[in-house]
Amino acid sequence: MAVPKMKIGFIFTVTYMCFLSPVLQAHPPSATISDLSFKNMDFAMNLYRKISSFHDKNIFFSPLSISTSFAALLMASDGVTHEEMLKVLNLEQLEQADQPELIPKLFQVLNENITQNGSLKLDHGMALFVHPQFKVGEMFADQIKMFFDADIKSVDFGDTKESIAFINDYIRHKTQDKVAEMISTLDAMTQVMLINTIFFQGNWQIPFNPNFTENAPFYIDNYRVVQVPMMFMEDKFYMMEDAHLGAKVLKLPYEEGVSMLILLPKKGMDYTAIDDGINAERFLSWIKKLQKIKLEINIPRFKMEQSYSLHNLLPEMGMASIFSNLANLTKLSQNGGLKVSEVLHKAVIEVDETGTTAAAATTSGITPYSLPRTFTVNRPFFFFIYHEDTNCILFMGRVIDPTKN
Repeated sequence: MAVPKMKIGFIFTVTYMCFLSPVLQAHPPSATISDLSFKNMDFAMNLYRKISSFHDKNIFFSPLSISTSFAALLMASDGVTHEEMLKVLNLEQLEQADQPELIPKLFQVLNENITQNGSLKLDHGMALFVHPQFKVGEMFADQIKMFFDADIKSVDFGDTKESIAFINDYIRHKTQDKVAEMISTLDAMTQVMLINTIFFQGNWQIPFNPNFTENAPFYIDNYRVVQVPMMFMEDKFYMMEDAHLGAKVLKLPYEEGVSMLILLPKKGMDYTAIDDGINAERFLSWIKKLQKIKLEINIPRFKMEQSYSLHNLLPEMGMASIFSNLANLTKLSQNGGLKVSEVLHKAVIEVDETGTTAAAATTSGITPYSLPRTFTVNRPFFFFIYHEDTNCILFMGRVIDPTKN
């Protein structure tokens, strides 16, 4: 009698969230963390370009969530599967044969650095749902708990209705009800499911006054114009111009060391023309060259919910064997026939005037007699939400039409 092959499903749930408890402060060599953030950035840009090649719509995802999840999976893999993952994740140069736990340790320390002062909550959670009869390797179980603080939960996937309800309840709880139904179907043969959640809600250091928000045109392209609620503020902000790329950059700070960078292509320039020019080195150059000037800014209010089937994208980037019968996941379990059946990633973001306390809602340093420069985001733009101390990109996206959810 043929034995049915076991499958592993992976779901990465990402949302937009708030403040957390202190984490033990680590003391790594800062350059090592910088290296990891740099590598993660370039992976993020490569993935963005792959998604972008399929459509000209809005894009939003969490590079940190995806990288962290696959870093956990790296510990389960070996052989060609392991090598392909390292290459696509852009982590080859960080791999050291004599330190097999270096990469997961770096991810652990990166997360600790992001949350170490206790005032910022980046609720980044991981869970491994395992069939009661499936034997997870003891070393892998110890590692995923140690480096990723993962919950390991027993689920009878054969009872698909109960399993779906249980997993969706977990996701709903971890994302504070932002993601109510992540999965609607489940293969009864699934043996293991890895779920990663990340939830962050930023409070603007300086809020937008909703009384100043007015409908204004947003030019999708030369032929399509939509009306959007445009937020307005006048204050001093950090900005720079990238003449070579043909764009300008605005930094909007949240509280607690996180900021949003908005990359706005020049008027009349096709946003796709600068896709290939965005990389980690350029991102860091923007941050270094920002200068504080008086600005009048106009930014659309928008929200997005985006989902991606990464098992359809990653093979085209070179990560193929893990989704095939050639998958080598022997460090996860000695059970044969294991492969990753699907990788789902869902991200939700909402940007509006609120998101700060009244006490912080002060505008200072404005000289009413000088005419400020303007930064009007009325055409397609890119944005990056990043942790300033580590330069780690938490989320990134592209807004083509702010009216489309």
